[in-house]
Amino acid sequence: MTVSIRTATVDDLDLVIGFIRALAEYERLADEVRLDRTLIGCHLFGDKPMAEVLIGEIDGQPRGFALFFHNFSTFEGRPGIYLEDLFVDPEARGSGLGKALLARLAQLALERGCARLEWSVLDWNEPAIAFYKSLDAKAMDEWTVNRVEGDALMALAKRS
Repeated sequence: MTVSIRTATVDDLDLVIGFIRALAEYERLADEVRLDRTLIGCHLFGDKPMAEVLIGEIDGQPRGFALFFHNFSTFEGRPGIYLEDLFVDPEARGSGLGKALLARLAQLALERGCARLEWSVLDWNEPAIAFYKSLDAKAMDEWTVNRVEGDALMALAKRS
């Protein structure tokens, strides 16, 4: 068995969308996927990409992905990498592909002068939490994620 990681190209767009939908299904959030193929294609592979994607393969077959983008730490004074999505096909779990994807992200973080690699995990996802702990990831329990979207985002934007 050969595990390999490669950078996604525009030819992988449908594959990436399929992984996003599979992740949403696993996370019990399939009804929240509202992506538009053209828009996500522009944001991932257009003139000014907003995020990047790695494809994880086993024996040349795509079996997982990692979608990430840069954030910035003012305390560190350096950028970081935020892992938005990590997904490995259920049949491929335990193959080392998830670790390989995270290791490649860690390498990219170091190559790019980033201070950290971070991500969120659903609090009920015990297998993922245990996996991340095995990699010495530190849970940031003192932080709470906040979000403004939809009508609330539009209303906030109108305040001045």
